[in-house]
Amino acid sequence: MDRIVRATAANAQIRIFAAYTKDLVEEGRKRHSTSPVATAALGRLMTAVVMMSETLKGEDDLLTLKITGDGPLGGITVTANSKAEVKGYVGNPNVDLPLNARGKLDVAKAVGAGRLDVIRDMGLKEPYVGQTPLISGEIAEDITYYFANSEQVPSSVGLGVLVDRDFTVKTAGGFLVQLLPFAEDAVIDKLEENLKEIKSVTAFYEEGHTPEDLIHAICRDMDVQITDTVPTVFRCNCSKERVEKALISIGTKELTSLIEEGKAVTLNCGFCNTDYTFEIPEMKELLKKCRK
Repeated sequence: MDRIVRATAANAQIRIFAAYTKDLVEEGRKRHSTSPVATAALGRLMTAVVMMSETLKGEDDLLTLKITGDGPLGGITVTANSKAEVKGYVGNPNVDLPLNARGKLDVAKAVGAGRLDVIRDMGLKEPYVGQTPLISGEIAEDITYYFANSEQVPSSVGLGVLVDRDFTVKTAGGFLVQLLPFAEDAVIDKLEENLKEIKSVTAFYEEGHTPEDLIHAICRDMDVQITDTVPTVFRCNCSKERVEKALISIGTKELTSLIEEGKAVTLNCGFCNTDYTFEIPEMKELLKKCRK
């Protein structure tokens, strides 16, 4: 089951999240028909945002991560809410690149150089926006850099998506480890030592381990306390009703023009790739609502 596991360690000097996200990444792949490298990039960022969303407090709070790069992927946007429901898309889902020098999917080249935007919408007048440059395009390193430079929180992020031979998602997940301000040097040294033993998240899960096992491995001999487990899923909150409101908002002149063309109108939700079609009679009803 896809889930986020939250824990503390070393007498609460360390906060850690571990995620297993195979099914939600596969759902994103199917909805957008992504190539393997696009699947890996989208899956990594979706995994990151659902772990980070565990810090959201309000029921309607939203967290969005947006990568804008000059690579052929064309950027990535993902959003999660406080229920660990995530949605996302890439600019070019069909990008195809050779494997990198290590024989891995070349996410860094697909992303290119650019920036990471972290947008926290907590129901205030304006959302909080943090922005840092991409330092590698591999995503995990870029988010680690964001935490250190924008939020001044020493962190370590690991993300992984393993794509099978048939292009489906074999496994996916990640971890986010953060040091609290009073963390002792001995604790930091032990954490760094443990992290060096984690070869990759996907390799760890391929061996049959769980997110709980991952937390215990990263915080070995550091008094781990599991505090919460939350299911996570790919879910979009779009609906035909929402799209109707968007059509009404374009105004009577534009809506009348669409009706006069005599063709049904289809609008697509970029986050989940769902099409919503409005036939002429439906648009005429929307036009009546515009005039009220």
